[in-house]
Amino acid sequence: MKSELFITALFLTVSGTTFSQTIPDSLKPISQPLVTDIYTADPSAHVFNGKIYIYPSHDIDAKIPEDDVGGHFAMKDYHIFSMTSIPGKAVDNGIALDIKDIPWAGRQLWAPDAAYKNGTYFLYFPVKDKQDVFRMGVATSKSPVGPFKAQPEPIKGSYSIDPAVFTDTDGSSYMYFGGIWGGQLQRWQTGNYNANSKEPAATEPAIGCRVVRLSKNMLEFAEPVKEIKILDENGKELLAGDNNRRFFEGSWMHKYKGKYYFTYSTGDTHFLAYAVGDSPYGPFTYKGVLMEPVQGWTTHHSIVEFKNKWYIFYHDTQLSGKTHLRNIKVTELTHNADGSIKTIVPYVKVK
Repeated sequence: MKSELFITALFLTVSGTTFSQTIPDSLKPISQPLVTDIYTADPSAHVFNGKIYIYPSHDIDAKIPEDDVGGHFAMKDYHIFSMTSIPGKAVDNGIALDIKDIPWAGRQLWAPDAAYKNGTYFLYFPVKDKQDVFRMGVATSKSPVGPFKAQPEPIKGSYSIDPAVFTDTDGSSYMYFGGIWGGQLQRWQTGNYNANSKEPAATEPAIGCRVVRLSKNMLEFAEPVKEIKILDENGKELLAGDNNRRFFEGSWMHKYKGKYYFTYSTGDTHFLAYAVGDSPYGPFTYKGVLMEPVQGWTTHHSIVEFKNKWYIFYHDTQLSGKTHLRNIKVTELTHNADGSIKTIVPYVKVK
């Protein structure tokens, strides 16, 4: 089924805002929610000690009107889930970090990620500071499920949202981060915060995700932040008006057969896309759609290898039908023989 049909079936645009629709009766999801007693989203999955740990957002209904900058996503804490098999039960290990225990935090505890090094687990999170500017924080624990203790200040030089930490085969760790619109990345185009900064014109290069190598202690940036370039098939940078392919938010990195796969959400066009490069810094060449649109406004994913198979963790709004009350899911991901990724269609026709 073509992407355009999914968009028509699943989304309705009113006054510039895209609202969630229910899945048509003619379609059924390829996977079911992993968690049903609370709402979860943005699942960052990792394998630690032979077990899968999932670090998602915890959606709540804060009764805030929906808008284009995500004001209705008012999350306040994190629950961490663990799995020993796929398919299998996702075990809730309780609250790992609460916004009230982050000294510098203001509001909106958005999508996190995690990493492990030298006996310590690190939880990376974006949250608006008391000036309502998104910064990146880090918390530590001796257990993958916490509880985590937040550092007293945000990471120096950090901004925007959606941290994704990738550790390469040489042991170097990199953070990928950023999101436009509500993620405020467009406000940092000069390297300094400008609340009035706009997105580039449609014919100008798109704003890129950020990447930075982390320090050995995993608590700081070890170098200046760099901007990732995504190129088209002719080696030209993707333009801001290329909404079906340009970066919006929700980045992830995985390595497969020596190549670096940068995957991300296109946001307002609802695709998960992928681009491939030879370095963790890029540039990356756009290769195609990783996953067709899901029910809800957008999706945010992670990709992990477990027991010799690859999986993608993602979310939709199957349980609630509301964009801010999501549920996490998992399905298998396939790398083709030529290195491409088989496009995942999240809903299929009912037979």
